[in-house]
Amino acid sequence: MEVTTSLPERHKDEKKQTKSKKQPKEPKAPPVKKEKMPNVPAAPIDPESMFKEGFLKMVYSERPSEHVITRFPPEPNGYLHIGHSKAIAINFGFARHYGGDCYLRFDDTNPEAEEEKYFVAICEMVEWLGFKPYKITYSSDNFDKLYELAEKLIKLDGAYVCHCTDTEIKAQRGEKKNVSRTACSHRGRPSEESLAEFRAMRDGKYKPKEAFLRMKQNLEDGNPQMWDLSAYRILEKEHHRTGNKWRIYPTYDFTHCLCDSFEDITHSLCTTEFQLSRVSYEWLCDAVKVYKPMQREYGRLNVTGTVLSKRKIAKLVEEKIVRGWDDPRLYTLVALRRRGVPPGAILSFVNELGVSTALTNIQLARFDQSVRRYLEQTVPRLMLILDPILVIIDDLSNDHLEEIKLPFSPKDPTMGNHVVPFTKNVYIDRSDFREIDSKDYFRLAPGKSVGLLKVPFPIKATSFEKDEATGLVTLVHATYEKPEEGTAFKKPKTYIQWVASSTKHNSPIRAEVRFYNSLFKSENPDAAVNGFLSDVNPSSEEIFPNAVIETGLEEVKDRAPWPEEEGEQNVEKGHAGFETVRFQGLRVAYFAMDKDTSEEKIIINRIVSLKEDSGK
Repeated sequence: MEVTTSLPERHKDEKKQTKSKKQPKEPKAPPVKKEKMPNVPAAPIDPESMFKEGFLKMVYSERPSEHVITRFPPEPNGYLHIGHSKAIAINFGFARHYGGDCYLRFDDTNPEAEEEKYFVAICEMVEWLGFKPYKITYSSDNFDKLYELAEKLIKLDGAYVCHCTDTEIKAQRGEKKNVSRTACSHRGRPSEESLAEFRAMRDGKYKPKEAFLRMKQNLEDGNPQMWDLSAYRILEKEHHRTGNKWRIYPTYDFTHCLCDSFEDITHSLCTTEFQLSRVSYEWLCDAVKVYKPMQREYGRLNVTGTVLSKRKIAKLVEEKIVRGWDDPRLYTLVALRRRGVPPGAILSFVNELGVSTALTNIQLARFDQSVRRYLEQTVPRLMLILDPILVIIDDLSNDHLEEIKLPFSPKDPTMGNHVVPFTKNVYIDRSDFREIDSKDYFRLAPGKSVGLLKVPFPIKATSFEKDEATGLVTLVHATYEKPEEGTAFKKPKTYIQWVASSTKHNSPIRAEVRFYNSLFKSENPDAAVNGFLSDVNPSSEEIFPNAVIETGLEEVKDRAPWPEEEGEQNVEKGHAGFETVRFQGLRVAYFAMDKDTSEEKIIINRIVSLKEDSGK
């Protein structure tokens, strides 16, 4: 049952009279060109600044090269996250800045953790960020060469086969307090014996953990990366590229520097967690007498308020707390893409932070701020209503129709204009109507007027209807406040967004809108007393199932991607991914279409909020 509430009209002579003035003419919008214009953002201050100054400039000056060669060497055992975007931007960007090349090299030396889906996803993310590898290579391409160098190292008395247990090795390294380091009992065995044992490892004599090849480094060095690191171990697992050819696999410490050498890497750029490894990196290249690249380390990018660990994200997926690795609440790159964050915004964010040797801990709000600033310059504006209430403008005829011209951007005329219908029936947001008026409220209320964006004249609420069961307003009646001839037009104090109902124009477009908030309640989920899962925010997702959007969305879809930047350049119109259909919902937030969108149902994700307070 619905209840109708009405208020009497204010008497005309109660209204303040003013002298008649000509209604101000609305400035003419620039003509819409027939050709579709590119959706390009305003140029950033200097997208190359992180290579022109500071740490990376210093790195290049240490070893100037006519042809710079770098590499990005991910392990194909998980999805890349926001932290990896810095590594991608630095390695590919450094090479591009100096006119060189960058390899995408998969460090696929652990067949127990590698899956084809990760190889594919990593390639896609590098391409999405706008980079094209010089070559895609695999550490496994070099297994034969690495094995030959391992034998060479043994013959040079630089490595030996060890049969110690993990516990014994830890004891030898002096990992217990007040215990000095000691040499492994196998360290002094003759080279010929170690060579025979190494070949026995290869040929199946030993099971996993029964034998290792260890490098004979310097136990007197204060750097633990020189304490006889493991070079080869036994893994009884078929490799995705080499099949069952090998039972022994090289470790990262043995593989990394040698693959850098094979590919003539000039600048091996990695995070500071590998700073201590630089000594062993250089030691091994010298020991086997191969070309030695220059390794330098920069500070890692870490985002607080979330988790980036593969193991922890897998747990969130397994517990169905998130929809998958690309859930928009996560900070994997596939999740950020799905949420609608443009690749250019991520690169701009990395560039803003700069590069140094310090660990960079960034709050989620800082990332959102950078994304918001990027979107402000690059995406069109549309009217979207999250929680619609129907307004019937009673004094307009049933067939009343005005076509309202709206700019896609008030700041960038090159984005063009579009037309939306204005009719007797329009939808406004529930938050823009109050049943009881107050002096400090400037939106729609009984007896009060409000402007509809770009509509010539305001509307005034006269009554409303409610659902008795829920207590919610279901319908508002209003009048169109077109001034009488000879009466001045009184500009309303506030304008609100709206969407008209028009069968002819297929308006409104209905959609489900998903608001994503922080997945966790605290800045450090790992510090939660009962574990990170106990810190999950129960309000991390808010769904508006009945949202409506103006018809300009169709043109925005046709002209996607917004913007045409980085890996989303040169995409054929009409074939861009849903996540490239980005726009600002006026007075609401920035949005993008979700991949779950179908012909039957449009799903929209909030990318980030607006700068303004939600109540503004």
